[in-house]
Amino acid sequence: MRFRHFDNLRVFNIVARHGSFASAADELHLTKGAVSHQVRQLEAELGFTLFDRLPRGISLTSKGRELLATANSAFAHLEQKISELRQQHTRVLTIGVTTYFASRWLSPRLMEFMRTHPDIRLRIQPMIKLENLKREGIDLAIRWGNGDWHDVSIEKLFVCPAWPCGDKHALKKVQELGLEAAFERFTLLRDREDSNAWSHWFKVAGLNYMGRSDTLIIPDPNVRVQAVIDGQGIALNDGLVEAELQAGRLYRLSDAQLSDYGYHLAYTADALQNPDVEAFASWLKQVASA
Repeated sequence: MRFRHFDNLRVFNIVARHGSFASAADELHLTKGAVSHQVRQLEAELGFTLFDRLPRGISLTSKGRELLATANSAFAHLEQKISELRQQHTRVLTIGVTTYFASRWLSPRLMEFMRTHPDIRLRIQPMIKLENLKREGIDLAIRWGNGDWHDVSIEKLFVCPAWPCGDKHALKKVQELGLEAAFERFTLLRDREDSNAWSHWFKVAGLNYMGRSDTLIIPDPNVRVQAVIDGQGIALNDGLVEAELQAGRLYRLSDAQLSDYGYHLAYTADALQNPDVEAFASWLKQVASA
């Protein structure tokens, strides 16, 4: 007898993952009773029980565990094949960047790549946390920092030293009080809780950091730039804020800088086996070195 209820097999997979009919029902936007009915319908067709119904919850039977392992493998293989077929059809290359880097450096240069590679469709994915690239479907990311990351392969794109910026009132405080006294009064803006950029800069500047707690976390760098302009604190910026410096909306507060900071290509170990990723990475490095 041919197996017919593949839709019920998917429901079984979701119930097994949650270990609960109610949680599976929430994900499927069905009632708990409808999910339970589909599982019982599947069990009737299979001729064996998939779950032991307990006073508090459910648990997989031995045959249920075996079927789950097979179903997971089959679904994963199917998803991989669908992904491969989509890539063959569209050849979409997904690039993970912050909106700051995309708008200030990458976007004005993209037409050159698109003219020379008309067969590759680009998808620019704005990201705040450029991590878990494979899970997010990112083929190549561009990260800012000193390159000290171990979760992905890293290649330096270009050095872009970072230094503290503030509004005109922050600059006036530095001029009146001196660097150390003024910086004791500033709120430090940074991108995430575990960022070491400010502690690195204080060390370079010869100032005492002392694990500052007067910080404001603003993950999006473009929003962080605007926060500095609005007088909410000071931030570490780089040469990509030249327009704001020229317009007098931002001011560099010190000559001390993080000279080894800049932008890096980040990718998983097997990413460069994709010729499209290799083509875009090579183009980026060529443009950056020009």
